[in-house]
Amino acid sequence: MRKSELRPRRGSWLGILVALQLLFLAGIVLFHYSALWVGKDIRLQTVPVDPRDQLYGDYVQLNYQINSVEQTKWKSASPEPKRGGSVYVRLAENRSTKTYEVTGVYDRKPSRSAGEVVLKGRVQYMDSDRIRITYGLEQYYVQENTGKSLEQRAGNLIVHIKAAPWGSAVIDSIEP
Repeated sequence: MRKSELRPRRGSWLGILVALQLLFLAGIVLFHYSALWVGKDIRLQTVPVDPRDQLYGDYVQLNYQINSVEQTKWKSASPEPKRGGSVYVRLAENRSTKTYEVTGVYDRKPSRSAGEVVLKGRVQYMDSDRIRITYGLEQYYVQENTGKSLEQRAGNLIVHIKAAPWGSAVIDSIEP
């Protein structure tokens, strides 16, 4: 086989390789933002802290009530969750506050009924009676010079989250 016969094949393989890489990157972006399109809107009570990052500007560090869960909510066969392991947290709306609260923590994705939402989280640590879980929703970047005013309203913020059926979630907005 001559060199001239190989050149068109190399070009097509290179094109296919570049197209696959672009498809992979587009898939990651679509997976993340698809929660905004199909996710259910839920409200969570928060407390912001630390409003400034030197590189990225103003942000709000959010601490949700669902970040700290009683050990009694652990509903799986294993005695306790693994530190750093993935967990699924089932939430249901509290009709009096209109915010979502934890009804159970599972090592596998549980079934849910209408009105319930399941978020995927990671166990940060555990103590004798609580499980600390992070969801990737703990930082929210805001416009320059607005983080301090949000910090001053700590404890009275409601965060609107878009929760996709597969457990992914994205912050949609903050309600003062």
